[in-house]
Amino acid sequence: MKEVTFGQYYPVESFVHKVDPRLKIVFLIAYITAIFLAKNFYGLAACAFVLVLTVAFSRVPILKVLRALRGIAVLILFTSVLNVFFYRGEGDPYFEWTVFAVYREGLIFSAFLVCRLVLLAMLSSMLTYTTTPVALCDGIESLLTPLKWIRFPVHAVSLIMSQALSMIPILSDETDRIKSAQMARGADFESGNPVKRVKAMIPILIPLLISAFRRAEELGEAMEARCYMGDKKRTKYKKLTFTWRDLIVFLLIAGLVTGVVLLRVYCGGVI
Repeated sequence: MKEVTFGQYYPVESFVHKVDPRLKIVFLIAYITAIFLAKNFYGLAACAFVLVLTVAFSRVPILKVLRALRGIAVLILFTSVLNVFFYRGEGDPYFEWTVFAVYREGLIFSAFLVCRLVLLAMLSSMLTYTTTPVALCDGIESLLTPLKWIRFPVHAVSLIMSQALSMIPILSDETDRIKSAQMARGADFESGNPVKRVKAMIPILIPLLISAFRRAEELGEAMEARCYMGDKKRTKYKKLTFTWRDLIVFLLIAGLVTGVVLLRVYCGGVI
């Protein structure tokens, strides 16, 4: 679980870290929209350029950003293989056997989808790398404020999300401790067939679940002991305000979405 990037924060002073968390969330949503609006490699190149700028101004090591791809490696492999062998194109195939066939169009389309998934995963990881769980919670709550008019529990939802994010590194460390303890008692997690390896994980999962429920109960008791009453008459220690950095980011993402739409209209599709 040390390779899980979602929920991890990389503490450093940078331009991206100081951007308003509300705008970061909007930036991510607009970026995902731009990726799926992109119909050709020119659009993906524009998205990749924005990603490079984001990583450069965040001062997050590129190797940590690339770790986000480990979590979707199976999905990337499955998507690429599925499209390579089952995407039907025009002309003679490069390879054909029973229901499997490799066409030029299938290779291009598979590469396009892989690039799309890579860009999506890398920028999504940047949100948690550059935003603390508390700031992310405040940003989500602020963006969902209009839903309070229909009595939607905005504060409760944002609080649950922030606590879930903060628990990811804690449960990761807890998993390592449990695994080390089980290995010291002679447990083997590496050898055997896949079924045996899955069964070997049961001695880890059960103590981990017990630990997670215990921590949740302790957190609830601590909040109750401090007379926590949700968002009733609640004030903020740090108020979110927009600055010149946010204006630059807003113009950047607006330019990206506009450029991707224009490239989609005037440059045609990927094939």
